[in-house]
Amino acid sequence: MPELSRRRALTAAAALTVTAGAAAAHGTTARAAADDHGHHDSPATFDEVYKGRRIQGRPASGGGHHHHGGPPVAVFVDGVELHVMQNADGTWISVVSHYDPVPTPRAAARAAVDELQGSPLLPFPATTAAAAN
Repeated sequence: MPELSRRRALTAAAALTVTAGAAAAHGTTARAAADDHGHHDSPATFDEVYKGRRIQGRPASGGGHHHHGGPPVAVFVDGVELHVMQNADGTWISVVSHYDPVPTPRAAARAAVDELQGSPLLPFPATTAAAAN
């Protein structure tokens, strides 16, 4: 049996670290999906305060909502609608965090709150609000 070299020991340690990290990331994603008690085709209704901001989500019932795939869902941050969209792979994005897909509409609302960093969410499209001023 060959001796254990420093290179082999470091390679084995790196492989274990990557494997453990991937397992932890998978567990986090699974927990986030379980928190919402829903599937990608039936988002759960939610109403909570996240980092001091009220986030809400519910199935949309027509009335001016524009949907680009997935089930119609209305998401709000402090009463202002957050435009969300479901990707083909089942993940969700919002107009605020467009390049960071998340597993559920609730996670999209939380990501938007994180990205806003305390700033108010402006109605979408923002040009309508700017024209009124």
